[in-house]
Amino acid sequence: MSSERSNWIVLKFGGTSVSSLENWQKIASEVQKRRNDGYKVCLVHSALSGVSNTLEAIIEEPSDKNMLNKVEQIKEQHLALGQKLDVAAQELLSDDFEELEHIVKGIELIGEASYRVQARLLSMGELMATKLGSAYLQQTLDGVQWMDARDQIKTVVRKNATERSRIISAVSTTDYDEGIAEALNEAGPIVVTQGFIGSDSENKTVILGRGGSDVSAAYFAAKIGAERLEVWTDVPGMFSVNPHAVPSARLLNHLSYEEAQEIATNGAKVLHPRSIMPARKHDIPIHVRCTLRPELSGTIISSEGSDDEAIVKAIAVRDDVILVSMESLGMWQEVGFLADAFEVFKHFGLSIDLVSTSQSNVTVSLDPGLNEHFQDIRNEFVEDLENYCHVEVIESVSAVSLLGRRIRTILHQLGSAFEVFQEHQVYLVSQAANDLNFTFVVESAQADRLVRQLHEQVILQSGKQDSFGPTWSQLMKEGDDEKENGKDWWKEKREQLMEIMEDNGSSYVYDLDTVKRYAGFIQNLDAVSFGLYAMKANANDEILKTFRKLGFGFECVSIGEVEKVFDLFPDIDPKKILFTPNFAPRSEYEKGLELEVNVTLDNIYPLQQWPNLFKGKELFLRIDPGHGGGHHEHVKTGGVQSKFGIPRFELDELKELVEAHEISVKGLHAHIGSGIKDPQSWKDTAVILHKVAEQLGGVDILDLGGGFGIQENENQANLDIEEVDQSLQQFKEAHPNYDLWVEPGRFLVATAGVLLSKVTQLKGKGEMQYVGIETGMNSFIRPALYGARHTIVNLSKLEQPTNQTVNIVGPICESGDKLGIDRLFPNSEEGDVILIANAGAYGKVMSSNYNLREPATEKVIK
Repeated sequence: MSSERSNWIVLKFGGTSVSSLENWQKIASEVQKRRNDGYKVCLVHSALSGVSNTLEAIIEEPSDKNMLNKVEQIKEQHLALGQKLDVAAQELLSDDFEELEHIVKGIELIGEASYRVQARLLSMGELMATKLGSAYLQQTLDGVQWMDARDQIKTVVRKNATERSRIISAVSTTDYDEGIAEALNEAGPIVVTQGFIGSDSENKTVILGRGGSDVSAAYFAAKIGAERLEVWTDVPGMFSVNPHAVPSARLLNHLSYEEAQEIATNGAKVLHPRSIMPARKHDIPIHVRCTLRPELSGTIISSEGSDDEAIVKAIAVRDDVILVSMESLGMWQEVGFLADAFEVFKHFGLSIDLVSTSQSNVTVSLDPGLNEHFQDIRNEFVEDLENYCHVEVIESVSAVSLLGRRIRTILHQLGSAFEVFQEHQVYLVSQAANDLNFTFVVESAQADRLVRQLHEQVILQSGKQDSFGPTWSQLMKEGDDEKENGKDWWKEKREQLMEIMEDNGSSYVYDLDTVKRYAGFIQNLDAVSFGLYAMKANANDEILKTFRKLGFGFECVSIGEVEKVFDLFPDIDPKKILFTPNFAPRSEYEKGLELEVNVTLDNIYPLQQWPNLFKGKELFLRIDPGHGGGHHEHVKTGGVQSKFGIPRFELDELKELVEAHEISVKGLHAHIGSGIKDPQSWKDTAVILHKVAEQLGGVDILDLGGGFGIQENENQANLDIEEVDQSLQQFKEAHPNYDLWVEPGRFLVATAGVLLSKVTQLKGKGEMQYVGIETGMNSFIRPALYGARHTIVNLSKLEQPTNQTVNIVGPICESGDKLGIDRLFPNSEEGDVILIANAGAYGKVMSSNYNLREPATEKVIK
């Protein structure tokens, strides 16, 4: 390309950034600033939030009778945004709506979608969104022109590429292109175009892969020789760890291209890994900025981004990694074994990431993001590879990586940090040849906890803190200073809480008004026929009485819970109790049947081994939907790694047992996990249970479980409960014969409870400050068990400025007795009352007398 840099700046915005009027006003302001500075602007953006997921759902379920309803949802979303933007969306997008409906009807008719059809369908989201965005900007800015990216981004065919990768994960060249530069210059000073899409040599639509809008923006920047590339997201830059999981994550102010590549490739989702190479090739700086906080400078990636200092800058995790283990004694000293084996990978178009070798074993990892077709060719691939060795495919593992520069030279300093792996199986260890990362592959269930522990020991205790910017919590606090949080009942009842602590030790306090408020959310789900309270979350008598008065039933996981309900409410209808034991002894099932409650089986073993016990009975069956969800691997209760539910591959045998023993299946039950924020999850579960019901011959009730997510801490959003109801209404309209049940637990009581305890001692260890309180993991084990982050405040000094970062710890003789890490706190002193929020669930019920310390007591206020 020309050595002269053009006066173009490329701005890329994601789906969330382009889905509201408020954000479009910010986008217009940023574009105008670039114009005022003398630059031309190429604005590349994604489909509206959620649209690509909906289009993918149509592809994945081509037989879904509700496909056209999904089309209507997409139309309504665009029309609603158009109305807010004051744009004539119906007129502007009528042809696109017609084409979208035409494509979907074709899929519905044929029952499948070819890769070509998939590409056409997926491209519609970007095409429609950019037309809305362009029309809005034309109202406020001069010289705005919409451009079809397919006319500019031409893709090339990679060697050994499959049909799917050529069409759904296509690539383009990264060279400067005089023709594209001229096209943009002729179009005007502001060009609005699409991410994610391009066209091939036949001028047919192709897709650049998931997250391809970042890549599109990088292609445009390279092809026109842009001054810089700005990637605008929902986070203010790149961080030392995923800030949504670890709020003490530190902002990375400057990175080299190499460092950014490692961080992006190893799991950071802020920037697509393939977007960095085009910018690096032409030395185009990349600025990662936040749409919600445009005043923040974010992260700058450039050739001047880092010095040569040895340091670990980030901890990253890649989930859903696949390992292929190849074992053969014959490979020892055999010339060409790896060449032969890797030729099989090449033949099937599989990209190898990590490699670990020994005399009789070679294990490699596959990144699913680059090998999306693996499951399609898995059996054939394994069969071919087994011509050379024994093959084992290992799934449900995650790659945890330490990322930085010259890591080899500081391994001796990381010895104590590596102790976190001593209790966990490590499948593979790899040190990058470029000395930029050190990676461990571990069970996915342990990955999140390991990442938090490593971040605390390696990043937060590093002596090179000047390499990092503020923490995520500090940045978000600056933006939230003026924001009112209506859910914090404990602020309004602060005086009452302080009075309780005058004469009491550590206490759980439950606010019944808040319990009733959250119960109302469930009662207002019009699609739901009956709600049960999952009492394992909190078995306090007053809370159980509150739910009884509100008309809730009770979901019980032990015969002890069942008996407690009958003790409190002797006249309760037994059919308002759902008993859902898991690996319980036979005696519990006998007792449940004797009490005439709804008994659930989640395993075919009882039917195989104790058939006479269930002969002629009416039962619920718990089905494993085949996947799990939630805020932590330990609370995901679906999928092969979970012990819960009857797997769907056993349904034929299950049906035979049910019929043989004249069992009446009253209802089907599924529960995929806890802390779920996707409003579609319960509808998806209903669809799965409906299919199972058809296979079993029909049922009356579908129990969709609980798992409704709450706002875990100050940096998260609540579940959109209205959207949950809307999605379930769609299912009910299609299947009115079912009664839908739900059984939330934590959702109903977590926010209503707080844990109060007093400060005992303070300690400073260099930069690390500790605030000790009277109770710890003996009262509240969730932070230690799940790594859960709860809002923690000094209730005695609620109005005072938070001027220090501290760890909140308890008195238990365990290094894991940490209730909060890196919290912004005021100057505290002995006797101050500390409040831990969202402690109404899985607190007292999971407490213990460990160290012979009494756990917190319980109090109820109204």
